Amino acid sequence: MKNGVFIFAGLALAVSTVSAAFASSSEWVDSQGGRVRLVTTGEPDAQGRLHGALEIALKPGWKTYWRDPGDSGVPPQLDVSGSDNISDAQLLFPAPKRHDDGYGQWAGYDQSVALPVVFTITDPEDKVLISADVFLGVCETICIPVQARLTVDPASDPTNPVDADNVKAALAALPSTANADFGVTPLPGDHKTLRLEARVPGDSASADLFIAGGSEYMFGPPTREQTDGKLVFTVPIRERPKSTPLDGGLHYTLTSTAGAVAGLLPYP
Repeated sequence: MKNGVFIFAGLALAVSTVSAAFASSSEWVDSQGGRVRLVTTGEPDAQGRLHGALEIALKPGWKTYWRDPGDSGVPPQLDVSGSDNISDAQLLFPAPKRHDDGYGQWAGYDQSVALPVVFTITDPEDKVLISADVFLGVCETICIPVQARLTVDPASDPTNPVDADNVKAALAALPSTANADFGVTPLPGDHKTLRLEARVPGDSASADLFIAGGSEYMFGPPTREQTDGKLVFTVPIRERPKSTPLDGGLHYTLTSTAGAVAGLLPYP
């Protein structure tokens, strides 16, 4: 599998389909590598947010990408600008695995996965209709694009217990919040590398670190060293902006046999 190389010409592999609203979830949209749909809880929470999940059902042997796909892959994308009464949608990501296809290393999933989505409702008193354009990559021996428009009317079945349970399971599969015993701390570095000391319960040999680029940052796969009982990851900075951003940060996920945590790092 050539990492992130998408084949468009002459393929009936990419899918662009409009699915009708059904219950508090969309219908499934099929592609060669699997299928995709959008599920919601049907009712907003006390803060006026609607929770959902982008379910990606992969066929055996197929993979899809994490929030940072590596050098040339495509992360899952969700555009809700065509929706009614939705101002924003945030995709969340369970812990990925590292894959090496012979051309490079990248982070993603080799089994079906549900990506939680948090929808921000503009007016809690008004009707919501979600029209989401989804774009993601799925890979077997080659990588292909999957495009779909998923439509959901949450109010059509607002107390559907199956949909609610699916969203709850997706949220439960997210990494925990990094803490003093399980997380990373930046170490002095330079403009070419990001050095992080990792704290991992259990077997540190199983630990892996995933850094998501953003704000014009791009990172290479980390290397690791363990000295005097300390585990340090060194991450190459392949691209960086001309000036360091003043707000936000870099998403990271740290995994081990004890589970996974996620957090935010200051820009290097």
